[in-house]
Amino acid sequence: MTSFLILAILSGVRGLLLQIIAGILGLFLAIQFVSGVEFEGEIQILFLAGIILGLLNFFLKPILKFITLPLWFLTFGLFSLVINVGMILLVDIIFPELKIEGLLPLFLTTLLVLGTSILVSIFFPKFQRARK
Repeated sequence: MTSFLILAILSGVRGLLLQIIAGILGLFLAIQFVSGVEFEGEIQILFLAGIILGLLNFFLKPILKFITLPLWFLTFGLFSLVINVGMILLVDIIFPELKIEGLLPLFLTTLLVLGTSILVSIFFPKFQRARK
């Protein structure tokens, strides 16, 4: 029982760290490659923005997905993109150093963060419980 609890805690911490890493990398890639996304400030602020994005994705996004579950079914899961766009927009509002000008750069930034999250989760697979 204790090993299961430890594994569950480690899995949660792993998920949080992966969301934070994906947020930082996704924002960095968007700043580098998406026109209309600019960052004017210290690198520490960019890291903080990525951390906040990771925290929002880890804690707030599941709640929003549950609340909007009927819309998620009606749109065959595409409404989750709207939630992701909202998370990026919220980080853009919180940090004035991050400037995302327009819907297309916002959408492309969302796709980059989503793709980065998928790649990070592929490179760091989940813990497997040892079978006896």
